[in-house]
Amino acid sequence: MFLRRIVAQCPLKSRRMFSSSSSHDYASSIQELNDEMGFIFGEIPPNDGLTSSVSNGYANNEPHLSCESKRIFSSSVSHNNASSVQEFNKELESIFGETLPSGPPSSESNSHANNEPHLLSGNISESCFELTHTGNSGEAQMVDVSPKESSKRTATAVCKVILGKTVFDLVLANQLAKGDVLTVAKIAGITAAKQTSNLIPLCHNIGLTHVQVDLRLNHEDFSVAIEGEAASMGKTGVEMEAMTAVSVAGLTVYDMCKAASKAITITDIRLKQKTGGKSGDYSWGQ
Repeated sequence: MFLRRIVAQCPLKSRRMFSSSSSHDYASSIQELNDEMGFIFGEIPPNDGLTSSVSNGYANNEPHLSCESKRIFSSSVSHNNASSVQEFNKELESIFGETLPSGPPSSESNSHANNEPHLLSGNISESCFELTHTGNSGEAQMVDVSPKESSKRTATAVCKVILGKTVFDLVLANQLAKGDVLTVAKIAGITAAKQTSNLIPLCHNIGLTHVQVDLRLNHEDFSVAIEGEAASMGKTGVEMEAMTAVSVAGLTVYDMCKAASKAITITDIRLKQKTGGKSGDYSWGQ
């Protein structure tokens, strides 16, 4: 924890001490670090700051710090600065999986720290995705798909409705007062897929070429497994149509059975796979 607090919370100018440059004044780096510690925590470590591994109560009380990493906090002039930094980098690698960049990074040249002060490393732009339904000022917007090329698009979604043994047996025997649960839910799912743009505000009104909803009774956990597939030839995907189909089919199962039990659970609604479009193919778990 002590090592993490030092690295994560110290400003950029304190991080300069982690450079292995032989020309860097190690004693002044220790002094800078002590000053920053005082600024951040309201006090510096006892015994005149980070002066020795034996007397430093902060380091001694941290069980995660090895003796090797504690030694780097000594400001003894006779201590080898390069070897201390090397030991510290090894300790960083064992904790965080990587070491700090080589050389004394300045606040001007460190683009990661300047742009994201809470992050030490990593290319943020590689992991960020643009939210297309949000405008430049944060307002909701409908995406303009007119520049896109038309292509065949398919999507499959799944859902599970856990009935419980009593209700399951009634559905299996088709003895519920409202009638054939699975058939009604199937028709409801298909109808819902065609109404997706009316239910989900920013979805496009697209021409579906195919919708299929299948419901299967699962004796192992007394549930109904629902799978819905949608397809189109157009400029935007049909993932929402497939997911709307299975969601409404699941709700219909609940409505058909709620007189027998209120404890029915609709769960595991997710996209199983999709094909086509700029983002390419997708399969759950791959």
